[in-house]
Amino acid sequence: MKIFYTSVLIFLASATVQAQTLFEKHNAKWVDSLMTTMTLDEKIGQLMMPRGNYTNVPYDSTLLLQWVRDYKIGGLVLFANQPTRQALMVNLLQKNSKIPLFIGMDLEWGLTQRLDSTVRFPYAMTQGAMQGGDDLVYKMGIEVGRQCRRMGVHINYAPTGDINNNPNNPVISFRSFSENREIVLNKATAYMKGMQEQQILTSAKHFPGHGDTDVDSHADLPLIRHDRKHLDSLELYPFREMIKRGVNGVMVAHLNVPGLDTTKNLPTTLSKTVIQEVLRKQLNFKGLVFTDAMEMQGVAKFYPPGVANVKALIAGNDILETFMDVPNTVKEIKKAIENKEITLAELDDKVRRILIAKSWAGLDHYQPIELKNLIEDLNPKSAEFLSRTMVENAVTVLKNKDNILPIRDLSKLRIAAVSLGKPVLGTDSPTNFQTMLGNYTTVDAFNLLPSSADSVVEKVKESLKNYDLVIVGIHGLGIRPAAKIAPEVQKLAQNFMNLNNSIVCVFGSPYTLPKFEGIQNAKGLIMAYQETISTQEITAQLIFGALGARGKLPVTVNEDYKVGQGIFTEPIGRFEYTLPEKVGINSKKLAFRIDSLVNLGLNAKAYPGASVLVAKDGKVIFQKTYGYHTYDQSQTVKANDVYDLASITKISTSLPALMAMQDQGKFNLDMTLGQLMPKWKKSNKKDLIMRDILTHQARLRAWIPFWKEIAQNPDGTWKPKTFEDHFSKKFPIQVAEKLFLHKDFSKMLIKAIEESPLNEKTGYVYSDLSYYLYPQIIKRLTGQDFEDFLKENFYAQLGANSLTYNVARIRPLTQIVPTEYDSLFRKELIHGRVHDEGATMLNGISGHAGLFGNANDLAKLIQMYLNGGYYGGKRYLQEKTLKEWTSYPFAVEVNARRGVGFDKPDRKRKGISAAPSASEQSFGHSGFTGTFTWADPKTGILYVFLSNRVYPTRNNSKISDLNIRTQLGEVIISSLGRD
Repeated sequence: MKIFYTSVLIFLASATVQAQTLFEKHNAKWVDSLMTTMTLDEKIGQLMMPRGNYTNVPYDSTLLLQWVRDYKIGGLVLFANQPTRQALMVNLLQKNSKIPLFIGMDLEWGLTQRLDSTVRFPYAMTQGAMQGGDDLVYKMGIEVGRQCRRMGVHINYAPTGDINNNPNNPVISFRSFSENREIVLNKATAYMKGMQEQQILTSAKHFPGHGDTDVDSHADLPLIRHDRKHLDSLELYPFREMIKRGVNGVMVAHLNVPGLDTTKNLPTTLSKTVIQEVLRKQLNFKGLVFTDAMEMQGVAKFYPPGVANVKALIAGNDILETFMDVPNTVKEIKKAIENKEITLAELDDKVRRILIAKSWAGLDHYQPIELKNLIEDLNPKSAEFLSRTMVENAVTVLKNKDNILPIRDLSKLRIAAVSLGKPVLGTDSPTNFQTMLGNYTTVDAFNLLPSSADSVVEKVKESLKNYDLVIVGIHGLGIRPAAKIAPEVQKLAQNFMNLNNSIVCVFGSPYTLPKFEGIQNAKGLIMAYQETISTQEITAQLIFGALGARGKLPVTVNEDYKVGQGIFTEPIGRFEYTLPEKVGINSKKLAFRIDSLVNLGLNAKAYPGASVLVAKDGKVIFQKTYGYHTYDQSQTVKANDVYDLASITKISTSLPALMAMQDQGKFNLDMTLGQLMPKWKKSNKKDLIMRDILTHQARLRAWIPFWKEIAQNPDGTWKPKTFEDHFSKKFPIQVAEKLFLHKDFSKMLIKAIEESPLNEKTGYVYSDLSYYLYPQIIKRLTGQDFEDFLKENFYAQLGANSLTYNVARIRPLTQIVPTEYDSLFRKELIHGRVHDEGATMLNGISGHAGLFGNANDLAKLIQMYLNGGYYGGKRYLQEKTLKEWTSYPFAVEVNARRGVGFDKPDRKRKGISAAPSASEQSFGHSGFTGTFTWADPKTGILYVFLSNRVYPTRNNSKISDLNIRTQLGEVIISSLGRD
C-alpha cells in the first residue's frame, strides 16, 4: 500500500508555494517549431541520455553515431577523458544530430572529476569545513559553469544535497558538504546558483536523500528506514529549500524509502509517489527530473533490460541517464505508449520541458566546441587561486596543546618531517608537504611506505629521538570512510601515534581519526580532508604561521571529534607561498615577462643559469630556476642551490649587525672609525664618520688587490708569511686546492687597510675597505664571532639556514653554483669558496663578501627589512632604524644613490641602480658575481635574482649590457595591473 500524506505541514503547503519560473529566457518559437515537426522516434530519443564512454576507455564512435542517427538520442552522459579528445567526439556527434544533444557530466568538484588537464576544486566535505565560505562555493559554481560551457557541457549532475549523517556511508561521505542541514543547503545552493548563472543545468542529488545508508546504490538497493517526520526535517530539507531557491534539475536516487512509499524493493526512481506526489506536487518542483544512472544495481538488478527505464518514465522522470541498452529502451517505451502506460500527452510534456531547457542552455543556437586554446581556457590561474583559497579556509586544527601552532622560535628546534603511507601524488620521494615545510627552516625528511621493512621503520623511530619536534603527515588514506582505510597504512601510522612532541596532519577523511589509537597524544592535530598538492602546501604554511587556521569539522567522527570543532590560529607574518592572483597580479603576464627577460640573458650567455624569487606584501608569488650551473649543461639549477652573494653580503651581514648594535645603543652613525677601532688612534682614518663611510663618501680607496700588493713579489713569487702550496701549522688556511694562507696574514691585510692613503678629493667612491673591519668591530661589541652572532640573532630565527660563510663545510659541491676560473691568483675554478680575493684571505669571512645562500632564504632577510624589522612573529630591528638606513641621508647633490649601506635609486639617472619605476623609498644591492636584490615599501615588492655571470670569466659584462637585473624590477612593476 502506498502512503499519501494529507497533513498540513507548513513547508509543504503547496497553496502557499509559488511555482518557480524556470528557464524563463528560452526560445519558445524554436521549441514550438520542433514540437510540431518531431516524429515519435525523435520524441522518444529526447528522453534518453545513455552512457557515452567507460572510465579510461575511448569512445566507440560507431556505436554512439548509431544511437544518434538511428535512435535520435537526446544526449549523452560522459565520463573520464582528455578534453580535446572529448571535444572532437562531441563535435562529431552534434554534427550528426538533427536536434542538438544535451551533454551531461558528473562534476561535483569540477571538470577534473572526469577530465584530465583541468583544475581541481576541493571535495564537498572539504568545502563544508569552510566557515561561511558560501561566496567561494558560488564563485566555484561560476567557474565550473564557465568551463562546462567551454567544453560543450550543458548539464552538471550536481550539487549533492545529501546530508552526511552516516559515517559508514560507502558512496556519499566526502561528496556531502556536512551532517548539518544548513551547511548542506547553503553550500549546495551557492554551487547551484553559480552554475545556473552560466546557463548550466544543475541536478540536485540524490533525492530524497542518500546520506543515511550503509549500502552503495551502485551495488544494491539501499534502505532508508526513517519515517516521514524525520525525512521532512532532515533528508528532504535541502532539496525542498533548493527548489524554492530555483534549482532547475533534480536527480532521483535508487533508494527504498518506506517512509515515502511502502512498496517492497521499489527504488524511488520508479516511484510515482516519490516523484509525482512528493517532488512535483508537495515540493512544487517544475524543472527537469533526472534518474540516477540506470545501469546501477540499485535498480537494474530487479528488472530486465529496458523495462526499468520505462518504469522510470512512468513514475515521472523526464530524462533517463547512464545506461547502454538503447535499442531495448526504445522498444519498451513504444510498447508502453501502445499500452497507454505512457500517453502521448505525457510524452509531449516531457519533451517540451526538455526542449525548453535545451533552449535555455543555448542549444537553440548551437556552436561546435572551439579546439583552439581549449586546455589553456580550462585552466585559468584564477581558478587555481580560487581552489587554493577554498582549501585555506577549510584546513582544520583539532588540537593545539601549549599553542604549538604556529611554530614560532625556529632557532631552538630541530625538526623532522615524517610522511607515512604512499602519497597520492608521489612515490618514495619527499612529499609536497615536506618540500613546503622546508621553505621555512631546515626540516629533515623521512618517508616511509606501507611496504617499508620493519627494520627501516624502527631505524626511523630511533632517529626521531634526536628531534625536538616531529611533524607527521599521514598520506595514502583515500577519501572513503574509515572502514576502507588500508590496513598497511594504519599499521605503519600506528608506529608514530604515541609521540608527545609531534604535530600530526591527516590528509584524508576525518572518519579515519579513530583508526589511529594514540593520536590524541600529539601536541598538534590538523585535518586536511584530502590529499592534493594544495592541501599539503597549505597545511605546511599553516604550521609555520604563514596562514591561519579557519576550518571546522563538518561532521561528527566520535565523542572526541564533533561537528563544528576547530581551533582558529592567527598568521604571524612568515612568507606565504601562493599565486600572483592573491595580490592582484596576473600569473600569465608575470611569468611571461620574467621568463622572457631571464631567457634573454641565458640565450646571450650572460650567465649559464639563474634563480629568481618575487614576493609582494609578504607573499612569494614567483619562484623559478633557469638554466644550468655551467655552460656544459651538466647540472640544472635547483631552488635550494646556493650562490656566492658577493656584495649582497654587505646588506646581509654587516648592516643587520650594525643596525642591531644601534638598537642596543652600542653604535650610532655619528661615531668615528677610531671609536670603533681603538687601535687606529694614529690612523688617517680615525676621524672618519661612519655615516660617510657607509654611504661611500669618506675618501676610502675603492679596493686593494691584497694578493698582489702585500703578498706577491714582482716576479710572481709569494712573499714570506703569505702563501705556500701545502698545508702546515703556519699555513692552515686553504684558499685553493694547492694554496694555503699564513695564519697571521689577516693582520697584514687589516694593517694594509689602516695604512692605505685616503683619496684626495671628497665625493662618492664605492669602497669595500670598511667592510673588512666589521667582523672585528662586531666581535668587540658583542663578544661573539661575527658569523655566530649573525646566525644566532638573524638567520636561525628567520629560518634562513642556507645563509652561511664557507658553504662547502656544510653542503656538497653539487648544491653550490661555481663562479669564476681564477687564472691569476688561485689558478682554478672557484667552486665552494668565496669568489672575492680579499674575503678568501680572511678565511672566507668578511663583511663585504663571502656569504652564500639561496633566493628563498635571502628573501626572508630582505622581507624583514621591508617589514620595518619584523618577521615571523619576532622583531629583529627597530622600524625607525630601518627607515634611517634605507633612506637618502644626503641631498641629491651630495650623494644621489646611496642609503646607509643600502643602494638606492639614482636620483639623477633613472634606471641605473634600480628599475626606472622604483620608488625613492626602495632599496637593495647588487653583487659582482651576478646577484641582485631589491625591495620597495611603496609597492610591497621584493625580488631576488641570483646568477653566476662571472662563470667562467669576470670579463663577461652582458648582464649589465642587457640591463637584466634592474629591468627585472621593471617587468615586475609593470605586472601590477596597470596594463
